[in-house]
This record gives sequence, C-alpha cells and structure tokens, in this order.
Amino acid sequence: MRRLSLLLGFLLCASLLYADSSAFDLAGPKVDVHVKRGDVTLPISQVTNLLPGDRLWVHPDFPENQTNRFVLVVAFLRGSTNQPPNDWFTRVETWSRDAREEGVFVTVPQGAQQALLFLAPETGGDFNTLRKAVHDRPGAFVRADQDLQAASWERMRLEAYLGSVKETSQTDQKALKQRAELAARSLGIKIDAGCFEKPVDEQASCLAQQKPGMVLDDSNSQSLVAQIANGDTADLMNQLSYSTAMGAGMYSPYIGAVVDMAKILSSLHTAHFQYIPALALPTKDTLNLRLNVPPSFRDPKSVVVIALPPVGSSAGPPLNPLNPDATVCAQQPNLVLPADGAPLVYATQLAHDLRLHIESARGPIDIPVEADPGQGGIVFTQPLPALPPGSLTAVVRGKWGFDDWEGPRFHLYSATPGNWSVSPGDESALVVGREDTLHIQGQGTECISEITLSSPSQTALKLAYKQSRPDQLAISVPLKEASPGSLTLQIHQYGIAGPDTLTLNTYSEAASLDSMTLSVGDRTATLKGNRLDEVARAGLDGISWTPAGLTRVSDFDRLALKTDGDTGHLNLTEHYDARVRLRDGRELNVPVTVEPPRPQVTLLNKGAQSDGTPTVVQMGSQNDFPLSSRLVFFLKSEVPQNFPRDEKVEVAAEDGSFHTTLSIADGSLILEDAHTALGAVEPLAKFGPSAFGPLQARAISADGVPGNWMPLGTLVRIPEFQDLRCPRAVAKPCTLSGSNLFLATSIGTDNDMDNAVDVPADFTGTELTVPHPVNGTLYLKLRDDPDTVQTLSIPITWTQPPLVARVSHKHEKDKDKSSDETQPSDDSQPAPTTTPQPQTTPPAAPSTATPQTNSAPTQTPAPQPQTTQPAQSAPQPQSNPQ
Repeated sequence: MRRLSLLLGFLLCASLLYADSSAFDLAGPKVDVHVKRGDVTLPISQVTNLLPGDRLWVHPDFPENQTNRFVLVVAFLRGSTNQPPNDWFTRVETWSRDAREEGVFVTVPQGAQQALLFLAPETGGDFNTLRKAVHDRPGAFVRADQDLQAASWERMRLEAYLGSVKETSQTDQKALKQRAELAARSLGIKIDAGCFEKPVDEQASCLAQQKPGMVLDDSNSQSLVAQIANGDTADLMNQLSYSTAMGAGMYSPYIGAVVDMAKILSSLHTAHFQYIPALALPTKDTLNLRLNVPPSFRDPKSVVVIALPPVGSSAGPPLNPLNPDATVCAQQPNLVLPADGAPLVYATQLAHDLRLHIESARGPIDIPVEADPGQGGIVFTQPLPALPPGSLTAVVRGKWGFDDWEGPRFHLYSATPGNWSVSPGDESALVVGREDTLHIQGQGTECISEITLSSPSQTALKLAYKQSRPDQLAISVPLKEASPGSLTLQIHQYGIAGPDTLTLNTYSEAASLDSMTLSVGDRTATLKGNRLDEVARAGLDGISWTPAGLTRVSDFDRLALKTDGDTGHLNLTEHYDARVRLRDGRELNVPVTVEPPRPQVTLLNKGAQSDGTPTVVQMGSQNDFPLSSRLVFFLKSEVPQNFPRDEKVEVAAEDGSFHTTLSIADGSLILEDAHTALGAVEPLAKFGPSAFGPLQARAISADGVPGNWMPLGTLVRIPEFQDLRCPRAVAKPCTLSGSNLFLATSIGTDNDMDNAVDVPADFTGTELTVPHPVNGTLYLKLRDDPDTVQTLSIPITWTQPPLVARVSHKHEKDKDKSSDETQPSDDSQPAPTTTPQPQTTPPAAPSTATPQTNSAPTQTPAPQPQTTQPAQSAPQPQSNPQ
C-alpha cells in the first residue's frame, strides 16, 4: 500500500510537468525492424503481433555524421507483477561497425508478453541502470508499452485522415466535403462540420487542424493492446488514465493515456536518466519516431522508450460491408466496395496482400485490391479481368500480420447483354402528347449506365429512370411533342460495348371512348377510354359534366366527371348516349350505363340529449356533441322516397377510426313516418372514452350499396369540473378544480378569450389557476374542437382569508400588557375577538354573488363571549357586453 501511495504521489506531481506534452510533433531517430516467423519475413509496418520464437532484426538508422553515442536496448517483459530475467535485455552499441552495417538479431523468448526498445545516451553503467529500472518497476513499463502502441496506431489514423484531406483539390468544395466525410467514416475520425461553412479556400486547412477528441474509440485497436497488460497493475493504470488529474481526454482516449504514461515514466528518473515516450509510426521496415519532449544530453539524460507490437495471438479486424444486402455492378468505373468498422485496415499496412476472391463457374478469380480511406472502401489496384455474366459473390482475403485473414463479402453483378424487355402491362402504355412512364424488366439493373430514346426524326435523348423493383426500372418518357409511331429505346450497360435496344410503339388515343357509367341520383360519373386528358366536357340528357380527376388503370384511362344537375330522372331501361367534347373542338359519342340508384338521405335535424345530470358546460355550437350525451338525428329518405325497413345507417368518424351501424331491427333507428327515421347513438357506450372528432353518416341499402357520406357534427370530450373557488377581490385569480382538465385548451373570462389561460396538453393536475370571472361565467375551448368557444357556468365558492392577529410586545412600555390588538386583512373589517365559527358557503348566482364574511379566529389569553361578524358585500361585477 505504501508503494502504491508513492506511485500515486509521483503521478500527480508529474501531471503538472506534462500538462501540455501530448503533441508528439518532434521528429526523432529511426530504427529499422524486420520480423521473421518460420520462413516468412515481414517489415515492422506489417507486423500486428510477436510470438515466442520470432526472430527480430533491429538496425539503428542514425546519420553518418552522428556524434552522440546511443545505446539501443531490446527488452522483453512478462507482465506487471513478474520481473524479467537479466538475459531478456540485449545491449547494442549503435556506433559500432557491426550494428551500423549488420544490425542485431534478437529472438523473442518463451514467456514474454511485451517488447520494448530503449535508446539511451552512452554513460558508465547505462545498461545496468536501465535494466534495474525495469526490474524495479515492470508495471510502469508494461503500461508504457500498452499506451504507446495504441497511441501510435491512433496517430497513424489521424495522419491518414490529414493526408487524405490534403490530397483533395482545395477549390472543389463538393469533392473536398465528400472525401473528408468518407475518410472520417473509414478512419473513425470526428470532423468539424463547421469547416464546410467557411470559404472554400479555408475549408481544407480547417479540416486538417488537429483538435481534441478527433480520434474516436476503436474496439479492435483496444482488443489488440489488451493482451499487453493484465492483472491488478493494469487495472490501476487503466483507472488512472481516465482520471481528470492525469489529463484524460486531452487528445483522445489512448493518446490521453500516453500523457498519463509520460507522467509515470517521469517518476522513474534518476540522477543520470529520465524516460521520455516516443510514438512509432512505421513505414515499410522503418520505425519513424515522434517525440513530445526534446531529448536531453545533460544529467538527467533522456532515455527514449519505444513500443514494439504486442506478444501474443492477434485477432483479425472486423471490417464489414456498409450495406450487406446491396448489389453492385462489377464493371462500374472507379468501383468502390464500401466497408467500415476497422480503421487500422485503412490507416496502417497491417492488412496487406489484399485481393478480392471470386468463385465462378470458370474457376476462382483473385483481383488485387487495397483499402482507400478517402474513397471509403475497397478499390481495385489493377484493371478488372473479364468476368462471367450474372450474379457473383466476392470476399476480401489477405494477410493480417503473419496470419491469413478473410474480410467482408460483397454481392456483385456482371453485366449481361440482351436480357431486357418491356413489362407486359406497358406494351401500349405510351401515348403521345404527354409524359408517360414505361416499365422495363431484366437482371442487373445496377449495371445500367444510361438509357436513351431516339427516333428517325430526332437524335438520342437521355431519359431519367429509377429502380422500382430489383428487376424492374421505371423510365420517364417525354412524348408531348412526339407523333404516333415507333421509337427506339437504347439501354447502355457498364462493360458492354454496344447498347441493348427495344422498339416501342406510341399511340394517339384521342378518339377512343369506351363507356360512361353512373347511378341514378348520383352527381358523379366515370368515363372509361384512352387519352381522356383531352376531354373538355360532356353532356347527358341536358346535364353538363366536367372533368374531376384522371387515373391510369392497366392500359386505359378513367376520368371522373362531376355535375350540379339532377340525375334522379334517368331511367334504368332507357338507352343513353353522352356527347363528349375534346379540347381541340371535336365531339364524340359514348354509350352510357345507368345503374340502380344508391340510397340517399338528407339530414333534417340533430341534437344531443343528456341523462338528466346537470351540466355546467353549454355548447357554443350546435355541431358539437358531448361524448357522454345521446346523439339523435332525423333523416329523410330521398332515394327511394320511402325509408326502407331493411336499410341501415352507418355512423363513423371521418378518419374511420370508429364506427357503428344503426338499424330498425335493433331499435337504434325508429321510423317517424314512411319517409323519416330517427337515429340514436350513445357515443360513449359505442365508441369508448377516446372517441372524438368529426362524425359522418350514410345510408346503406339492404344489398350493401352505400350512399354518400354527410357530416353530422363534432364529438367532443368535456372535463369534469367540480369546484370554482374565488377570493372577493376581482383582481385576484380563482382556482378551478376537476378531472381530465387536459381536455380543455384554454379558459378565459370573455367570449373573445383575450385573457385566456392556456392548458398544457400534458396537464395531469386537478386544479387550474384561472382569471376571476367578471360576470360569474367562464369561457373555454375544448381540445376536440379548438375553434369553438364553450360556456362554463359553475357556482363560485368564495374564499375568506383569516384575520391576521397582531399582539403588542409584552415589554412595550406605552401599551397595556393585558390588551390585544388585531389587524384585519386588506379585504375584511376589524372584528372583535371570537371563538372559531364554522364556515359556510353562500350560494352564488352566475352574474352576481354576495357571499357572507366569516369571522376569523384570533388568539386570546382567556375565553371571550361569542359575537357575530356582520356580512360584508362582495365587490359588484362589471358589466360585460356580449
């Protein structure tokens, strides 16, 4: 525990020294490293991990004119609680001829868990001093190895992002934004969206600025370094790295931890040495070191600490396709296979020798690829070979360090010529004189590059299209200026030399009218035919009709017609022809089919009946019906003239959310006479407490033919008001109590709702503070009909504030000690001392109220005779003209 306290003390003190030490912008020396495993040798940039038995070649790359001598120490550790043996440290004199020309070979020992490099200025006892420091504090160097490796990888992600931004044109705003966003997604970088709002020439420099929090967490990177440290010491170090005192969050989760690690190393300095961290940014076989503290050659001299890849097994990165179900065209130029989830694949060379493997009927095909962060996915590094036509499945394969790695899978389609046709329902769908839509079907819509339309009299016209189904395209065909005849549709595909062609026929349908249909008594009819957009009007037996809406059904048009005339005189047995006038002046005849009339009723009267319970809310509109009331209405049958006993009436909400059916059989319809029926419905019982809004009704004949809807009114829900308590002063507000108060939107004192109080939609209370009614009446708007003002007439309960007793100071010399003095409130008269009296609530009229003033109890030293306080008149209300 004492050693732990000392370590914490050192770390906290070091935080003051290294508060601004996270830049790592000072170039340091270079060290060349190769790793050989079995018969395979890889440069350090492609090594994800080390294993016992790996043979390391280490070569210090100092310039020829280097005068200061450095000792390179290769050290292996075996955890934070287990000291490494002495023979796990290798001393290399970098100035020696063998080291300069040959380098040194070091084998990873069995049991090793971490590997570090140290660069220390040559001094007497340098090697033993450094080895003793590691022996004494292995946990500190285990943490240094862990954090340095992770921070190096994060720095490489940041460097890759900055390099991608700098490669983009500084003046092409669209390209810069697209590349920056793709690189940020691929590398796990948080970009400043405000940079895109700056002038074009300032956007690239803004995006390239290194800011705190840019590098986001990467679970794969964390899992790779998790094997470096374990045990109690690692837990302690991890907790320290997230503490505010240790500078957490200064750069990113791991680079902030490097700051902590630097503080840990600073506590290990001796009179001759101090330890400074270095980020290793590998390029091929060279470790390019970046320092955040200038090295010192005076006591204490600087020892540079460099992390090597972790020792142990390594899991491959979780690179995933951005859209696993998407299919892309293999022959598309500059094809990018979008993938994310593994920033290290884009930022480092750890994933190498990548290829896209395709299994086909012709045998396996392997195409070299690479991960490009600026394009946001996998790209080809050489031209695509010839592929078999049809659907293909491709998988990214390669090496992750020394291990085989299989990455994301993609669905490809290789373009196939000659597989396009017009959808069966569209062979005769193209009509000249308007813009139409043509559907074509076939496989591989992803490979279409463009679609053009040509005719003998005009050059090719590029058409707009969209995918309506995986195997179908909807093409917009402009034919307003075209003439009937044949056209050629050309379908161009990636990877296919010539276009596929389809011959299309266009038609003029101006003279094609099939039929007109209506029911007796209807004011709407349907005209069926082709090219009905040219219809101007129609006439039938003296009735004029105008177009009301055109729709296309299969290979013909349907035109809705409307009229203000009466069609009730039309005879079912008589033959009719309608005269249709076109926009160009031509007139055509069309046969008319007259069908039996639909039931038609008219609304004579309507009203709401209560159950006898007094109500305090009077409806402001005859179209509003309380949910708790009984809705009654009279209907008169128009078609047929007598109300059939087997006819029903449907009552429903306009939005169709609830409905019920009334009939004579169940007693909900009662015939007043042969022509008129009374309908009755109890909304609360039929529709439930959540029913509200506009109501409509229609007649339904015995054979199920419905009539037209007609409006009945609006169903509204009313709060249950219980009490209105008011002070006598009209300037003071009142308290309105009740339940379901949220059903009101506002409550005021006049019909104009000028001083109304709004009720929140989510109000859950049982009391509202409302203005004092000037005439005993309040007004409100209901949530179910916010446009209508309703009247609230509820008796007022007058509230009487207690008298305020004021007792003289018992030490006051000028007053009699035995006398008491009471001070009345502002709206009451002085009263003699009385015993408490029970309070009564006088009745209040809607317009005026004169409540009695109740005497208030006062404190008395002894019982006094009871007296009665005379009643005081309440303030008279002001007139409010309505």
